[in-house]
Amino acid sequence: MADGAFGSRKFSMNRNTGVPRPARRFSIGEPGVNEASSKVHRQFRAAHEGHLPHAGLDASRSSTGVVWCTERAAEHGFLDEPGQWANLGQGAPEVEDDIEGCFERPKTIDVSLSSREYGPTAGIKPLREAVAHLYNEMHRQGKSSQYTWENVAIVPGGRAGLIRIAAVLNNAYVGFFVPDYTAYNEMLSLFKNFAAIPIPLSEEDGYHIHPDKIAEEIVRGTGVILTSNPRNPTGRVVANPELAEIQDLCRERATLVSDEFYSGYNYTSNCDGSTISAAENVIDVDEDDVLIIDGLTKRFRLPGWRVAWILGPKEFIKAIGSCGSYLDGGTNVPFQEAAIPMLEPALVQTEMVALQRHFRDKRDYVVGRLRAMGFNIRQVPDSTFYLWLNLSSLPGPIADGLNFFQACLAEKVIVVPGIFFDLNPARRRDLFDSPCHHFVRFSYGPKMDVLKLGCDGIERVVDKFRNLASH
Repeated sequence: MADGAFGSRKFSMNRNTGVPRPARRFSIGEPGVNEASSKVHRQFRAAHEGHLPHAGLDASRSSTGVVWCTERAAEHGFLDEPGQWANLGQGAPEVEDDIEGCFERPKTIDVSLSSREYGPTAGIKPLREAVAHLYNEMHRQGKSSQYTWENVAIVPGGRAGLIRIAAVLNNAYVGFFVPDYTAYNEMLSLFKNFAAIPIPLSEEDGYHIHPDKIAEEIVRGTGVILTSNPRNPTGRVVANPELAEIQDLCRERATLVSDEFYSGYNYTSNCDGSTISAAENVIDVDEDDVLIIDGLTKRFRLPGWRVAWILGPKEFIKAIGSCGSYLDGGTNVPFQEAAIPMLEPALVQTEMVALQRHFRDKRDYVVGRLRAMGFNIRQVPDSTFYLWLNLSSLPGPIADGLNFFQACLAEKVIVVPGIFFDLNPARRRDLFDSPCHHFVRFSYGPKMDVLKLGCDGIERVVDKFRNLASH
């Protein structure tokens, strides 16, 4: 190949054997010996079409990163003895009732006669009213424009909510940030009514979303901005006044889709129970194109209930509610009824204080353990329950996400390789060009004893490879 950006690319690999073959045009980087000879890299390439050399191939609906990692862990016995493993990959909080200050979760559910019937695809009115009241109390006091039940749709989980939003979007460029939540990848590739445009964030800049990035996207015609906030996997948050500035830029120009599932895991205000939400800066709830998605999954620690909600302008919500009739059929009605008393604002405020203090303590524990092992954690996350771990300081054989993940499996520890958060819905980029390749996501969502088990296993991995490197 002639001199230029691709001049250093000498070979690519047969995806099943790892044997080099003539150059292809998709990757500008050259895989090192650890990638070329690694079984887990070959498995990844075989499962994810974006890293195969067939540009015209329609990508299969592959599993998300967490599911793929669980499948690999199952090959090592995870499903047979899950209690002996530290699953730091699943993005789920502990669900037990032993967090001091938190209310006890229901152990039984009353099933009313009416709940045996099909429920409205937009959710039952009492729960929609409870969600609207919660946001008005926590984020819109003193504002003339208030949310009503017509500004709320109840959906069966966050993924279903994202799919509904995607289904009703008009022809548009949809801007999304890299790295971000793995399931966006499938959602952004499922529908043909919009084009997904990646917006890379910089590690050197702390993966910060600056308002000028939003302005640049709007200038080039991006009509929808999608982001998690607080952010998965980096654990960063966009807070006011910058969040308000971003919403000002989007107002009457672009729809902002704010995934706020980690809104309760906010450590920026000394764990006083304050939550992060774009609802704070909405001027008119029916005019501002701001869609907020949240639910019981994370901050109420009930991922198995599959009860979530979307807030937005009535016109949007009407369409989002209606499309549930052909997408998912609506949310389980008995669980909707059981969720209503949980959303009483004073109860939620007390719950958030307890949640934040507990998870901040867990964050500080794992950060201390990992730094003692030699991990370079430049910035302690100010939200969520994730650490975005740079592996570059580790010995070469475990300095990339997939090989580190593979080594951890041998110690019965699950993490998620960073490559899964490098959203690539159009399957245009190659694995070895990813800036996320040398990262993993570590979840401190599980209970403390699991975190200790996981840190012990990671320490064994690091010590093993450091000893091998010294001989």
